[in-house]
Amino acid sequence: MSIRIRTTPLTVVALAAGLALAAVTPALAGATTAAARPAASFAQGDPRNVTQRVTDFYGAYIDAVWDAEDPASGADAKALRDFYLSPSARKKVTAWEKKNHADGILFAQNVPVKWKVAYTGSGMGHATSRVTLTWSDGNHPQVTRIDIQSDLTTRKITDLKPTK
Repeated sequence: MSIRIRTTPLTVVALAAGLALAAVTPALAGATTAAARPAASFAQGDPRNVTQRVTDFYGAYIDAVWDAEDPASGADAKALRDFYLSPSARKKVTAWEKKNHADGILFAQNVPVKWKVAYTGSGMGHATSRVTLTWSDGNHPQVTRIDIQSDLTTRKITDLKPTK
């Protein structure tokens, strides 16, 4: 019985210290801003899924062109195009850019603040995804959409078309 009497206060002190540390740790880490806080607690992907690949491409591409002051951003954007787009899609994008003097992946001269990708169907060896680009924050943000066609065998983007 004397052993229990001596260990109980020690257990209470250890438990109190652990709870105090758990309460103080977030404060010691500092408050995060909305921009630094992730939207979800985890992310995942599957390189075999063509819609996921379109999502990966647009996320990385937008990051690269958003950081235009970074000297590597132009090379990064080109490398992403070379990897994710088929040769015919790259030709089509380049022709569109020469004609319209804008980015042929985003179909715009600026960079969106948000984006999302949704699977919209498949058939005849291709899958279609719709990319929604959000250009501003607020109650009525400007939004544009792009339909992306991907080859199910190569998983490369084979066509990009802005929707009306």
